[in-house]
Amino acid sequence: MDITPPTQSVASLEGNSAARKNFYNAIAAHSMTPLWEVLHGLVPPSPTTPCQPAFWKYADVRPYLMQSGQLITAEEAVRRVLILENPGLRGQSSITQSLYAGLQVIMAGEIAPSHRHTQSALRFVVEGHGAYTSVDGERTQMKPGDFIITPSWTFHDHGHQGQVQVDAPVVWLDGLDIPMLRFFDAGFAENGTARQQEVTKPEGISSQRYGANMLPVRYTPPFGKTSPIFSYPYERTRDALHELETHADIDAWDGVKLRYVNPATGGSPMPTMATFMQRLPAGFAGKPYRQTDGAVFSVVEGSGSVSIEHKGKVWTFEFGPRDHFVIPSWHTAQLQSTQGCVLFSFSDRPVHQALGIHREERLS
Repeated sequence: MDITPPTQSVASLEGNSAARKNFYNAIAAHSMTPLWEVLHGLVPPSPTTPCQPAFWKYADVRPYLMQSGQLITAEEAVRRVLILENPGLRGQSSITQSLYAGLQVIMAGEIAPSHRHTQSALRFVVEGHGAYTSVDGERTQMKPGDFIITPSWTFHDHGHQGQVQVDAPVVWLDGLDIPMLRFFDAGFAENGTARQQEVTKPEGISSQRYGANMLPVRYTPPFGKTSPIFSYPYERTRDALHELETHADIDAWDGVKLRYVNPATGGSPMPTMATFMQRLPAGFAGKPYRQTDGAVFSVVEGSGSVSIEHKGKVWTFEFGPRDHFVIPSWHTAQLQSTQGCVLFSFSDRPVHQALGIHREERLS
């Protein structure tokens, strides 16, 4: 029995191709396009991303940050930031498809003026002392390793109280959900009526009110779904990591890794971004893992390396203090450290979890 599938003549195929082309042109005039031509790209068998692993060595970046401080004032720039732009997303001001990251510098005596926006923001202090952030009438000092939140639609300003030509600049990592809000067309912003907002609350009052494993009896969230604490000092975090490294089991993939929380809910500090701090002990050789949330890392202390593999291609970055790197979605990563190190990171995991699409694989 002949089971050879029927074939079409060359003339038939050419005629069919011409008919399809005419059909596509006709429906294009009505703002339509055929799904079957793009289906496999829209619904891929596994996550695909234009994002690439990338690494920013602080020793290379810092001179440009300092030069920017001579070229434009903080007030003129509004925010003097050099964006960490993913090489696969050039021109989009994004480090992943959903996240923005940049390094902001403020010189002694400067003020970055007050404004607010619907985008949530985090500040992770990289270098220097003497700067502060004010949020909703409360001011907090910025010290290296501190994680500070600017909740959505809250007035905030930054300043450096040091003396000009005496005190060093302060640099911090900015992380925002700008691309995410751009996707939803939900971005709003407003400038403050004064360069600095009036400080109406004593420094540290939010931590006293919400950060002692207690909440006011009649608790009303001051910032909606964002943590009522906007400053998480590194000193406390570092002590916790040290004690756990000494007395608890070491995870084979993450070392000692903790997530920052909203004390009122136990969830992430911000509805769109999760933040983490981890300690890799000396001699740590992590097992490979991958996850759907792309993550941005800032090296706090020590040194190590990260190996990132995707579709047969491998990137290896040797990192030290204040370096930054990004691991895109569903790229396999392995962390190692000979002398030990501390890493801060943030990702869009809360959104993945809220939508029920987060996936992680811990490989062996």
